[in-house]
Amino acid sequence: MFITKNANLVESSRLLKLAMAKDLIKGEVKWSGHYLVDPWNCDGLVQLDSFPRLREYFESNAQELKKRHTALKNTHAWYRTIDRVSHALAHRPKLYIADIKNALEPTLDCGETYPHHNLYFIQSDEWDLEVLGGLLISSIGQFFVESYGVRMRGGYLRFQAQYLRRIRVPAPSALSATQKQALRQAFRTRDRQAATEAALCVYGLENKELERAIGH
Repeated sequence: MFITKNANLVESSRLLKLAMAKDLIKGEVKWSGHYLVDPWNCDGLVQLDSFPRLREYFESNAQELKKRHTALKNTHAWYRTIDRVSHALAHRPKLYIADIKNALEPTLDCGETYPHHNLYFIQSDEWDLEVLGGLLISSIGQFFVESYGVRMRGGYLRFQAQYLRRIRVPAPSALSATQKQALRQAFRTRDRQAATEAALCVYGLENKELERAIGH
């Protein structure tokens, strides 16, 4: 009930462009037209009387919405989403990572969408996100996740937050301009081999060392 493709369902200010896992296509966000029906503002839940179309929509679905556990805990906030919406997140650049994939596929969002709950995201005030994305698509980035994560039936990996947090990266200032440009270009072209070559230099590793580690 909080996800729609109808741009006229409620007031336009109550709709956030929502990025879904299926929108991440070949390293780009191809928005599928989904919106999050947003009951929040910076102060908390909006007053429905201020948004007649939003009120009408929620009240027409009130019976189902009020059955939810989160609504039973707080009957006055029966139209809230489980998690509060962070509007600043929608407008900040971030890397999206889908939960279930066979390879680490960070995708850059330039501050145009809000993540669906099955997307993890990375933000940074220090990193050029394309440079960081280049490190992540390298075999070294993949190695970290494979070392700590689990594979599901069909060979797919879970790219959950607890595994992504274990990826060790150097301080951004430790990278030379040449290394940054190589990683940035590899990320833009989705060239994993070029990303791995640049990452090996950054981490001070030989390719044979990485191959030995991956084989182990």
